[in-house]
Amino acid sequence: MADYARVTKAVVPAAGLGTRFLPATKATPKEMLPIVDKPAIQYVVEEAVDAGLSDVLMITGRNKRSIEDHFDRAYELEEALDAKGDTERLAAVRESADLAIMHYVRQGEPKGLGHAVYCARQHVGREPFAVLLGDDMIDARDDLLKRMIEVREQRGGSVVALMEVAPDQVSAYGCAAIEATDDDDVVKITDLVEKPAADEAPSNWIIIGRYVCDAAVFDVLEKTPPGRGGEIQLTDALRTLADTPADQGGGVWGVKFRGRRYDTGNKLEYLRTVVQFASEREDLSAEFMEWLREFVADHDGVGTAEGK
Repeated sequence: MADYARVTKAVVPAAGLGTRFLPATKATPKEMLPIVDKPAIQYVVEEAVDAGLSDVLMITGRNKRSIEDHFDRAYELEEALDAKGDTERLAAVRESADLAIMHYVRQGEPKGLGHAVYCARQHVGREPFAVLLGDDMIDARDDLLKRMIEVREQRGGSVVALMEVAPDQVSAYGCAAIEATDDDDVVKITDLVEKPAADEAPSNWIIIGRYVCDAAVFDVLEKTPPGRGGEIQLTDALRTLADTPADQGGGVWGVKFRGRRYDTGNKLEYLRTVVQFASEREDLSAEFMEWLREFVADHDGVGTAEGK
């Protein structure tokens, strides 16, 4: 078995404008919108750390300063909580600052996910690295990223997370053509298409927001022209790597994920995520679920043809 370099760094693109959540995101980064009482971006960083990646590079943009502040110390707040003897909230405030070694670089222009990843090249160097998108949250009970890192360290190349969806959903995602391997949950990627029409999709397996990339992706991204939407697409670069020899950092593998994923990229899915997380919180679930059942019962049929 080849001796592939360990994955130690995570890259988290967080430079988007968050237009689907306006006006809330006019001055507040979408990544800082709370899932109950913790910003969505913290769950993503926690996932990286749980997978053994304590070196985290955040790709940010203008008006994203609050992300940096969140992962920094807040001495005045900490002193106030300490003076009150509020140890529980003090621990929660300090937790985000102690999670990982955080680094930041700005993406000067919104040129797409591929360009955002390319902004990490100097920090990452020639090491393999993970990419975690903030819109996708993976349940902490599902070790997706750990499994992806394991596949990378066994097979080399790059690894993407795949999830099977209904045919009418593939047009919203990057979609993969796949071949089986000797591992039930691992496939070889033979082609990738960014947001194909349903009748042109090579499969129902779409890429969700987790990647483990060989450093060769930077060389490809440097030469990748703008694609769909006029943006530099990471999918296009990975498609090139799928046809690149292994000794040049090529080969792309997919890990089939059948666990729990939460999409916070649009308002409806964001609300569903908040409800799911609140329903599972020990300090909230009993009272919240009782209220939720009453609310649903009182509003059953409201807004439907039967309820009008």
